[in-house]
Amino acid sequence: MVLVAAGQLCSSSSLKENGLRAAALIRRAVAQNAKIIFLPEAADYIASNATHSKALAQSYETSPFIETIRATLKELHCGGQSIQVAVGIHEPAANDPLQRTKNTLVYLDADGELLHRYQKLHLFDVDIPNGPILKESNSVQPGSEVLPPFDTPAGKLGLAICYDLRFPELALRLRTLGAEILTYPSAWTMKTGPHFQVLGRSMAILTQSYVVLPAQKGVHDVLADTKGSAAAPDTPAIGSKRESYGHTCIIDPNGTILAECSDASDADQLCVADIDLDVVDKMRTNMPLWSQRRGEEVFGYFP
Repeated sequence: MVLVAAGQLCSSSSLKENGLRAAALIRRAVAQNAKIIFLPEAADYIASNATHSKALAQSYETSPFIETIRATLKELHCGGQSIQVAVGIHEPAANDPLQRTKNTLVYLDADGELLHRYQKLHLFDVDIPNGPILKESNSVQPGSEVLPPFDTPAGKLGLAICYDLRFPELALRLRTLGAEILTYPSAWTMKTGPHFQVLGRSMAILTQSYVVLPAQKGVHDVLADTKGSAAAPDTPAIGSKRESYGHTCIIDPNGTILAECSDASDADQLCVADIDLDVVDKMRTNMPLWSQRRGEEVFGYFP
């Protein structure tokens, strides 16, 4: 068994401040002997609108958010404490005619080195009656490929981000490629909040995998801009009323929530649970779904 942690943040638009808060959660996780910490989508910043986001985005190499996390990991590693990090960030999209950003999930080793990067496939473009109007594609370039699962101290990990959770074919494909753990770092909206854990538990049951859901929680302060510029007025600003649902949790392959952050506070939080691959193996042996699936001969494809 390997202990993992899921962190819950309420990111602002200050990359430096968010880096310090993420580092504090990393230190809390390693103190509990967690070997991996999963942090939310857009942990580096939440912007007020598309133009603001484009202005804030920095490359992985120059981001003060990433710099703080890497320095923290190096310090801990030198002191004999090792933990790996999965965290959602923004990065500029090279050669994009709309000058958009990339919504990515990066995976860092215990020495702060980048091992893997996944770019969000499904973008959140919605206009909810009496709810938020969010068009992620205004500022974000969609990804174009599934990242194959990779080895971690807890098992083979498959990466996805937030809105990807609504598309089971991605989870099924990751399982087919060998995933034992799936993660969906999120900044889930309040209006659709009740779907969040239901979908996470469903993906766990469908793929017979652990699912980790690190999420943003609370009302975001999007007025502070590390580059000193105000939010641009050309698109409707969400402003300080942008709010995320939270409910960060870790789910086992039976769909049971093993650990969950409190819903009572917007303060940064952490929950931990063991990943036991014997549970995965037993469930997949007792109910061998992948040897029973009907694929191309019936449906014309096999995720």
